[in-house]
Amino acid sequence: MGHRMSARTLELIEPTQPTLHEDVLSKLRDYVVEGHLDPGARVPERELCEKLGISRTPLREALKVLAAEGLIELLPNRGAWVRQFSEADIRSLFEVLSGLDFVAGRLACERITDDMIAAIERMHLDMYTHYLRRELAEYFKLNQRIHQAIVDAAANPVLSANYANLNAIVRRLRFAANLANRDRLGDAMREHEAIIDALRRRAGDELGLLMFEHMKHKCEAICRYLAAPGEANAAAAAATAELPADRADAVS
Repeated sequence: MGHRMSARTLELIEPTQPTLHEDVLSKLRDYVVEGHLDPGARVPERELCEKLGISRTPLREALKVLAAEGLIELLPNRGAWVRQFSEADIRSLFEVLSGLDFVAGRLACERITDDMIAAIERMHLDMYTHYLRRELAEYFKLNQRIHQAIVDAAANPVLSANYANLNAIVRRLRFAANLANRDRLGDAMREHEAIIDALRRRAGDELGLLMFEHMKHKCEAICRYLAAPGEANAAAAAATAELPADRADAVS
C-alpha cells in the first residue's frame, strides 16, 4: 500500500537554496572532511576567506559550528585547529554510532514511507554510479546522505540529532580511510546493497544488524588508517593521482 509523500522526502528530492551561512559552512566542512588540512593543523583563516570570497565574520561563524560538531578545536588566542583523534576515541564513538544505526534500522522499517524508500534507492543508484567512475568525493557525500536518510526515517528527533552530531565528528576520518583503502569500497557497496534490500522489504531486525555490522567495518578501516597514517596517505595520494584533474582537485 502506498503512502503519502512526507516533508522529509520532499527535502531529499528538492533541496532549498542555501543561505550564505549554510553555503560557507558546507564548503568549509567539506574542506576539512576531504583532507585539505592535516590532523592537528591550524585552519588558515585569511587564506580561506580569500578562497571563498568572504569576510572573517561568516568564516568564524562557520568555524564555531564545526567546533560544536567536533571537527575542529577553537583555542583561546591561538585560532582554529583540526581535531586529532586517538584509536580509543574512534572506537568509543563508533560503539555509540553502531548502536544508533541498529536502532534506526529497526525503527525505520516500521515508519518509513514508500516515497522515502524510493528516494533512498535513487541516491543509492547515484552513489553506485560514482563508485564505478571512482568519483570518490561524490560517492562519499551520497553515502553519508543515505545513512542520515535512514536514520531520519526512524522519525525520532533525539536519535537523528545525536547521530548527526557523532557522525560529523568522524566524517573526515571516514573519508580519508575510504580514499586510502579502495579495496574496502567494494565491500562497502555490497553491504549497502544488502542494506537497501532489507529496507525495501522492511526487515527491521535484519536491517538493524546489517547497519550495525557496516559501522563496525568502518571503525576497523579507520583504526587501520590511524595505525599506519604514512602508508595510508601514500595510498590516498596514489588514488588521487589516478583521477582526472578535475576530480583530483575535489578530493585532494
